[in-house]
Amino acid sequence: MPKYIGVLALQGDYQKHLEMLLSLGVDARLFREIEELPDLSGLVIPGGESTTIGMLMERRGLDTALRAAITDGLPVFGTCAGTILLARTIDGSDQLRLGTMDIGVRRNAYGSQVDSFELSLQLHDTENQLACQVDGVFIRAPLITRTGPGVAILASMDNAPVLVRQGRQLAASFHPELTNSAAVHRYFVDQLVKA
Repeated sequence: MPKYIGVLALQGDYQKHLEMLLSLGVDARLFREIEELPDLSGLVIPGGESTTIGMLMERRGLDTALRAAITDGLPVFGTCAGTILLARTIDGSDQLRLGTMDIGVRRNAYGSQVDSFELSLQLHDTENQLACQVDGVFIRAPLITRTGPGVAILASMDNAPVLVRQGRQLAASFHPELTNSAAVHRYFVDQLVKA
């Protein structure tokens, strides 16, 4: 069976990520069961409620399995809550997380739901000599408060990282799936999954 990019579909806005990936012509499917893990060529962890997604992952035994798969090189892209789950540290919280990415985050740092905003950002990947415009929607977004030495900052806002990469892990504070631009998803597919 050919491998596909999975979109973790336990809670949150997974359908929009699936639609964005399908619009790029890649094989993408919703992912929920540990038995499907060997079929994945990459994984998207969507926004939503990070504590709920973490609890549902743990209930299905996915937390341990995903942590091992990501550590072994499975490409992963987390947005908003997905970024929180990938982070090694979460300010003021001991909630379940995968902790595979050497970043620290502070939940809801950009304000409440009514403070949501959309913004165009410049993506710079000096290693791959790539620069492009990316759009993102910030909804109760986490602030990336710390990046480890192996983490590249690909986009910033007000001197704070909002899109970061560590090896085959990509994390965004924002929701690129809620815009008309597929630039961040294309970057994930081309630079992390296919590379």
